[in-house]
Amino acid sequence: MLTKRQNLMETIKGGSPDRLVNQYEAFVCTDAIYGMIMGDPITGQGKSPMPGGEPQKNAWGITFAWPAGAPGAFPMHDEEHKVLKDITKWREVVKAPKTDLPPEAWEPFLPPIQAIDRNEVFATAFVAPGIFEQCHHLMGMDDCLLNFYEEPEEMHALIEYITEYELKYAAELVKYYKPDCIFHHDDWGSSINSFMAPDMFEEFIVPAYKKIYGFYKANGVELIVHHSDSFGANLVPLMIEMGIDIWQGCVTSNNVPELIKKYGGKISFMGDIDNSLIDREDWSQESVGAEVRNAVERCGNKYYIPCITQGGPGSVYPGVYEAITEEINKLNK
Repeated sequence: MLTKRQNLMETIKGGSPDRLVNQYEAFVCTDAIYGMIMGDPITGQGKSPMPGGEPQKNAWGITFAWPAGAPGAFPMHDEEHKVLKDITKWREVVKAPKTDLPPEAWEPFLPPIQAIDRNEVFATAFVAPGIFEQCHHLMGMDDCLLNFYEEPEEMHALIEYITEYELKYAAELVKYYKPDCIFHHDDWGSSINSFMAPDMFEEFIVPAYKKIYGFYKANGVELIVHHSDSFGANLVPLMIEMGIDIWQGCVTSNNVPELIKKYGGKISFMGDIDNSLIDREDWSQESVGAEVRNAVERCGNKYYIPCITQGGPGSVYPGVYEAITEEINKLNK
């Protein structure tokens, strides 16, 4: 029987997997709740809100709130809390977190990472937010999208600054954690379209990720998994150019079976089980099972990993993620 790691590699290479990859099983690492390497002293320079708790300011100075009952935290962009109100003044306002921390700052995080069985799973570092998300976290979504049109030179400069920070951050992750896999968040669209046309996306976003993902690949990272739970079928050729191995979060509006036929062998797809369809208050094992079976029947078992489209192992409503896992286990039996 193949290990979880081996089975995933057979799947994305179009080889001979002996079972379906079961969601995030091959990326189990150090965090019992989320399943990935999430803690580090660089991002730990800021704070994160708890569900229903008080808003907190992260290491970039962005204030996040997590209201009770909401699926996650999101930045506050009212007049009081918006970090960047004028893109032309970003050099005065935007300050990246320090990355040149001493070795002793990393030491408390190392024991559980050193205990990972890398023959069984990928030691997976969770990185968020991405380049586009960092931009709109600083200034708000409306201002961000408008600035691509109205102040392209300033947006290029800001993206270059964010990219340089992430490359410094990546160098520290590689130095201390030596990850086999990077799970990188950056949502690039809604459920029906990408936020940017492919030409604009290629101009502003692709060069940054070619540098970032190229750095990881040149420094021992075997897999790049990129999360964007959105429509992105029009961006898949650019994802391949960036160096993405697995697109996680591909919702059903992308026509995932068609993408597998067209691009399988160049990139693999992880998702096609939409949160919006099953991660609901009225969920049942039967409704989850129907969606899982439909997804596997549509997509097969090569270049495809059945998975909730959420960006990490879990669900908004307790039990949904585990129900999907159970249904995939049934199919494997």
